Amino acid sequence: MRRKYSYVRYTWWREVDIDELSRELSTEFEVKHLPNPSNPRYEFSLFMDARREALVKADTLKAYISRFRTVLFQRERTPFTPRDMELRRRLLEVYLRNRPLPFLWAFSEEEPFEVAEQ
Repeated sequence: MRRKYSYVRYTWWREVDIDELSRELSTEFEVKHLPNPSNPRYEFSLFMDARREALVKADTLKAYISRFRTVLFQRERTPFTPRDMELRRRLLEVYLRNRPLPFLWAFSEEEPFEVAEQ
């Protein structure tokens, strides 16, 4: 039995503007900003803004996007539709790396997937 599709991609030296990326993706996909669970009144953190995330949905493919990482996934293993492939392509253009740091460990390998007939 094959596992569900899940793939993590990263950026290294630059942050992704989630608001701008969300606006760009919202023309073709459903985008929902997720609530930030922290309470800035009682919390001191240098990376508090790094927790901001949005959920982007195509047909069967979904992705969490944040400033430094995206997680692409499917709830049920099904062939990718053309919209799924477009979302995957766009996010792989923004998040260029398959590991969190430039060192030679902690790779993220992409699960094999099928594409639906058009």
